[in-house]
Amino acid sequence: MTATIPVFVNGQRILLPRGETAAMAAAQHDPALAARADAVSVSITEARGLPVAPDAVLVSGAILRVAVSARRGGGADADA
Repeated sequence: MTATIPVFVNGQRILLPRGETAAMAAAQHDPALAARADAVSVSITEARGLPVAPDAVLVSGAILRVAVSARRGGGADADA
């Protein structure tokens, strides 16, 4: 077995140590996401668009999409 696995984040191939999580893949893809990986504004989905938990352990060839919501978290609607 190899020590690293290839995964794809937003179309970019990255190599991760075996056993790493979706949050770590997102952080390696975009270091600015490292501080926001647990925030509500960051969404991680798999190739079919289904949500992936940030602590999900990835397998070789995993395809992830990472998006940051433009909406601000918390608080009531301004029009309410």
